[in-house]
Amino acid sequence: MAVLEQHQSMIAKLPTCNAEIEAAAALLVNTLRQGGKILLCGNGGSAADCQHIAAEFVVRYEQKRPALAAIALTTDSSILTAHANDFDFDSVFARQVEAIGNEKDCLIAISTSGNSKNVLQAVVSAQAKGIAVIGLTGGTGGELKNSATIAVTVPSEVTARIQEAHILIGHWWCGVVEEALSVSSNA
Repeated sequence: MAVLEQHQSMIAKLPTCNAEIEAAAALLVNTLRQGGKILLCGNGGSAADCQHIAAEFVVRYEQKRPALAAIALTTDSSILTAHANDFDFDSVFARQVEAIGNEKDCLIAISTSGNSKNVLQAVVSAQAKGIAVIGLTGGTGGELKNSATIAVTVPSEVTARIQEAHILIGHWWCGVVEEALSVSSNA
């Protein structure tokens, strides 16, 4: 029962992040409207969240609509292993941002602690290319909170609760984006 109580407590505190969540949603809508793509990076459970959110954008969330440009930088095993072998793992996402990112894009950088080195290096690479960064983190927000264009810091210190909130926020964004883009495409 403690898990459910922790989850409910975290969800009850999530409205403290509403302004940042909505600002990030607006940034995602603008990114896609201007022909940019959404890049996502994270490790472990956050890597899975990247794939999940990218799939919702590319395939669909709730509406049947045209595909939206989103790429999880966590999915190409050849790039991930070649880069880690030839260079290091800390720059594995930064290298991909360098290769495929442009100033119209937006990077969603996910780190429950806000201190994942490879996520932070991707942020630096994105900033160097003029790419806006949405940081999705928890706890104190770590370095990611201060380096992102918009930082959403889930009010929890428990990794599992932070991850639960991250996927809820990802779904929130998908709904906002679908609604905004379907309204504009039907007008």
